[in-house]
Amino acid sequence: MPEISRRALGALVGGGAVGAVAGTAGAAEAVPVERPFRARPGAGSGQRPNILVVLADDLGWADLSSYGAPHISTPNLDRLARQGVRFTDAYSGSATCSPTRFSLYTGRYPGRTKGGLAEPIADRSQGLDPNHPTLASLLKKAGYATALIGKWHCGWLPDFSPTKSGWDEFFGNFGGVLEYYSKLGQLGAYDLYEGDAEYKDLRYYTTVLTERAVEYVRRDHDRPWLLNLNFTTPHWPWLAEGDEETAAGIAAKIRAAQSQADVGRALNHYDGGSVAKYTQMVQSLDAAVGEVLTALRRSGQEENTLVLFASDNGGERWSYLWPLSGGKSSLQEGGIRVPAILRWPARVDGRQVSHEPHFSPDWTATLLELAGARPDPAYPLDGTSLAGYLLRGEEPPVRDLFWRVRGNRALRRGDWKYHRDAKGTDHLYNLAEDQREQADLAPDRPELLAELKASWEKTDRTLLPYPDQPSQSS
Repeated sequence: MPEISRRALGALVGGGAVGAVAGTAGAAEAVPVERPFRARPGAGSGQRPNILVVLADDLGWADLSSYGAPHISTPNLDRLARQGVRFTDAYSGSATCSPTRFSLYTGRYPGRTKGGLAEPIADRSQGLDPNHPTLASLLKKAGYATALIGKWHCGWLPDFSPTKSGWDEFFGNFGGVLEYYSKLGQLGAYDLYEGDAEYKDLRYYTTVLTERAVEYVRRDHDRPWLLNLNFTTPHWPWLAEGDEETAAGIAAKIRAAQSQADVGRALNHYDGGSVAKYTQMVQSLDAAVGEVLTALRRSGQEENTLVLFASDNGGERWSYLWPLSGGKSSLQEGGIRVPAILRWPARVDGRQVSHEPHFSPDWTATLLELAGARPDPAYPLDGTSLAGYLLRGEEPPVRDLFWRVRGNRALRRGDWKYHRDAKGTDHLYNLAEDQREQADLAPDRPELLAELKASWEKTDRTLLPYPDQPSQSS
């Protein structure tokens, strides 16, 4: 095989040609053959699916071997991609954890709700209003059983909880981060719950969540179900299974913390992690997803279960993001473009790749339509359903994708992206030619820049303003 440059590798991955670099260690057997997405003829009818939404935490766009990581092996997620559709231009609803979860749960921009203005939620006063309709509450109304296992990060008890927002069952953590063994979270307290009651389990968290998810899919369900499976992997602190000694040191620092800032420093694990440790965590996530998918297959439900895998935002410092720039918290591509895979054997063919730009709220609208559920007209969705594109061969929806993060703004229209950075400088990029966002075309296309900027500002005027407070970090 001829030598291939890093830049060429990035271009191939973005174009869905991972098979061309299958000789690299991470990409071996990842996606050997992909063809452009095409809806299966006659796939527009059938029974309502079970829905399994698996969300990774801070997983970067190219952190899977099927997306080009040369050093990370993710055979289970690569197999999922071979069996379904791999999306190259999928985006999160925001650049940090809780705003994206708001956008996925509600199908709306985070700035529509007070809790969504926090970037991310950091205290007990903030959360998802239990009166606001959610994916779970709307599916529940349509006859689905609903469960959320893992990271919630949309508010703490007593005012906020998945069980107050439409999920029949909850097992997981309320906050945005926790130490994987002690389960001490960002408020410095124990943060593993079953429903509204503490649940004691000091084993590695990814293992605990996997067992719960396997148990759920194995049940004898008498109606279709929604399971949101939200891993914390590979979010910091960077701990793999077997790192009990390091974990104990972090837990000790949390217990000794004199302030919330001290807790944050302990959990941030600023001096921890490495490429090797991060690789271990991503590969443990892959193994966990593999266990759940095996349980699904053995339960006999695989054929009519829609599985959606994605990340809640872009990657952190150990992520493999090439060729994208930026990372988590940024509205550059590395902060919001994420891996996304859909599999639904009953209705969607495998070994396909889609370059259709979309973001988290679109999945809310899509899943509602596929489940035969209706949005609440009092809370109109900002997402656009992809059901016609996926099942009926309709042209993909044409609209702008919008993001707002304090001090930053972004809008994508087709191949064009408008971005204002934290310094207040406006940029314009053609992503078809420049995924890395290095060739700023704003001086060359002032009319287009003005048009996209005006569109962003029109949407922004419909959102809640930010409160006058400094931005939080996740």
